[in-house]
Amino acid sequence: MAFSEVLAERIRLAVAHKSGLNEMKMFGGLGFLLNGNMLVGVWNDSLIVRLSHEAAADALLESHVTVFDITGRPMKGWLLVASDGIATDEELRDWIERAIAFVETLPQK
Repeated sequence: MAFSEVLAERIRLAVAHKSGLNEMKMFGGLGFLLNGNMLVGVWNDSLIVRLSHEAAADALLESHVTVFDITGRPMKGWLLVASDGIATDEELRDWIERAIAFVETLPQK
């Protein structure tokens, strides 16, 4: 299945104000990088989100959130938010802002 172009466009609109962003095809989907670090992405019709290990553990308690694991080797802090969890622009922006808060603490690549 190809990634959701609709979700990709929603993300583009939500991060249009941020400098240092790039897009890259990855994971069979589309990734958005902030200063060279993975921020969020689109996989099928779900949102990939990168958070701190602690924030990710808390987020896993929320509805529509699972560990991002498409290879059998999950990456710590990477989550998959199903389309029902990002149905509104406000929900999508919330996840993106959480990811920005973490990724901005990482060294630039």
